[in-house]
Amino acid sequence: MKTVLITGANGQLGQCIQKIQQQFSEISFHFKSSSELDITDAKAIDAFFSKNTIDYCVNCAAYTNVELAETEIDKAYLVNAEAAKNLAETCKKYNTTLLHISTDYVFDGTKKTPYTEIDATNPISVYGASKLKGEQYIQETFQNYFIIRTSWLYAEFGKNFYKTILQKASEKANLTITTEQKGTPTNANDLAALLLEIINTDNTDYGIYHFSNEGEATWYDFTKEIIQNLQLSEADQPSLKSVASYKTKAARPENSVLDKTKVRAIIETISWQESLRKLME
Repeated sequence: MKTVLITGANGQLGQCIQKIQQQFSEISFHFKSSSELDITDAKAIDAFFSKNTIDYCVNCAAYTNVELAETEIDKAYLVNAEAAKNLAETCKKYNTTLLHISTDYVFDGTKKTPYTEIDATNPISVYGASKLKGEQYIQETFQNYFIIRTSWLYAEFGKNFYKTILQKASEKANLTITTEQKGTPTNANDLAALLLEIINTDNTDYGIYHFSNEGEATWYDFTKEIIQNLQLSEADQPSLKSVASYKTKAARPENSVLDKTKVRAIIETISWQESLRKLME
């Protein structure tokens, strides 16, 4: 029986893992929210590991407010970098494999083709920089890690773009959505399946992986697809307009499509449109 700790268990990814845990009878799970296990507290993590044998730690905890990070710099670095370091050091001490979620925002977005795992990083926001620092701390600490960079994560849980659009559509709101950025919407349920596949198969091909659904889209394309899947009558359609760009505090990469060649050896990937449709059905 493998024992797996999920940190940040109340977030959208943590809840997606909870949803499918019954499918893995050979795994014993500890789901811990940030209030139950504060990963910014190194002593608290060590105390938990000393009382429990943990084979894998899946770090779903993160500071993800890209806009607010520009002013809450210390908080972003504490959760995304220092806490990742705490986990890596504890995992090394107790011989635990760490699965850590990172982001497409570690790139500057100037590349014209999808980003591979070995492309140069160059974050252009505090959020991206804090996540990159977390990656670096883990790599400096030990070898037994999977860093999985993902993009535009959404699910039926938590706060995310998808749920915001559903809410706005139900209110028949006027939507003006940017076409400035290109990336890939990623269903967190698919990311959860990847994480448990790595654990279940005792995968030891450690390192950095890119995972998202297949294809590319702008936020406008994503919005349009969500609304189409709702199959609303003409009278119930929200109005949807595209805009080239609008001003935000944080800079965002123009292109953050990720190359999935490496991860396809572990799991079958599907298009973002198909994954969205499956979720909405």
